[in-house]
Amino acid sequence: MGRLGVDLYPLQSGVGLDRVETFRRFLGGSPANVAVAAARLGRRTALVSRTGADPFGAALRRDLREFGVDDHWVTEIAEHPTPVTFCALFPPDDFPLWFYRRPKAPDLEIRPEELDLDAIRAARVFWATGTGLCAEPSRAATLEALRARAGRGLTVLDLDWRPAFWPDPEEARPYYAEAMRHATVAVGNAEECEIATGEREPAAAARALIDRGGVRLAVVKQGPKGVLALAADGTAAEVPPLPVDVVNGLGAGDAFGGALVHGLLSGWDLERTLRHANAAGAIVAGRLACSSAMPYAEEIAEALATGTGTIPGRETPEKG
Repeated sequence: MGRLGVDLYPLQSGVGLDRVETFRRFLGGSPANVAVAAARLGRRTALVSRTGADPFGAALRRDLREFGVDDHWVTEIAEHPTPVTFCALFPPDDFPLWFYRRPKAPDLEIRPEELDLDAIRAARVFWATGTGLCAEPSRAATLEALRARAGRGLTVLDLDWRPAFWPDPEEARPYYAEAMRHATVAVGNAEECEIATGEREPAAAARALIDRGGVRLAVVKQGPKGVLALAADGTAAEVPPLPVDVVNGLGAGDAFGGALVHGLLSGWDLERTLRHANAAGAIVAGRLACSSAMPYAEEIAEALATGTGTIPGRETPEKG
């Protein structure tokens, strides 16, 4: 549930957007990418979101269907245009984003009374994001959906901190705290954990997430240092990343998320789940796209077998 928009990625790397001449359009938005990533691994996925009543919105809904994601709960509104996000490419670790979500993004107009709470309760995994908490009515809808889960199944809060969407970090913390009361899994990087809990050091951040209400599994992404996870029963795992020739670091976390829920649904142990999720993220970091770059199971297996995320892709071919 949450953000959906158009990503426009430059076809030139190492230059600012003021010098880029050509771009390629992709489906974007972190929750949408997670849904695609899980679908690539054989899971039945659906997205709750909104688009503008415009050609970009129609393209996104078509893209979702082609990726195998149910778009039944993706509705359009005429009041706001479908958002567009540009990024610049400065590998290996600088990928600045420019969000065009004004006057307001349609995905922030998800309303509590429009939610299909029966479907949300029935899902084996429900995935919500911190971005959904940044404005009303999306904030109320996100919290309503999390409350409806009542700690059942896998209820994931992706901390998904985007400073451009919040005037002040202090404003965000109470809403993160409320959301974590109803989530069973929390996922974030060091900065996101610091916003949510005040703790930045990975082990301390994981423990702080566990101590926040219903969270039973805390996953702290550490970028080039890998990932650490801690369960409420004391089970812990930390795994290093796979090496990769980075093309675009955006979307790696979403691939990680899709593979994470796949591993949890498969009943794998924590270390195996994290290794597969890390491999999925590395593969996407080595490709230009996010959504169409999400790996298939055999690609993750190849990456783990060869020890590198830089492998040939099966990305969706560009359409004429």
